[in-house]
Amino acid sequence: MTAQPEYGPRGSSLHGREPIPRPDRTPEAVRAALARVAPHRLAEMERSKEEALAVALQDGKIGHLQHWLVWWAAQVEIERRPDLSARQRDALEAVHNSSGKDDPTFRRGIDELDAVLEEAKQAVTG
Repeated sequence: MTAQPEYGPRGSSLHGREPIPRPDRTPEAVRAALARVAPHRLAEMERSKEEALAVALQDGKIGHLQHWLVWWAAQVEIERRPDLSARQRDALEAVHNSSGKDDPTFRRGIDELDAVLEEAKQAVTG
């Protein structure tokens, strides 16, 4: 992995500390990394874990938990990489400043959000 500055929510620098490495793909490692780059999202992560666990138990399929872990690893990837966090921030701004779902700016913003998430998922799944 190439060393990159550590960034927090919305791509803000975290006081010049050393960059965090990409975490191992375990729930504990992803949670610890999220606590460093976006601690305000820990409750959201926990809620989504409980939902994924409930569905996995109901369906008897571990795939729900695997999807949950990849999604959160991708969220950490976005937060820890200034290029992805800036693209996400700009896309969200475009969506929020558009006149609605029929506005081409809205569609471009949504497409960019999807592209950012896909790039982050690819980075964490290899």
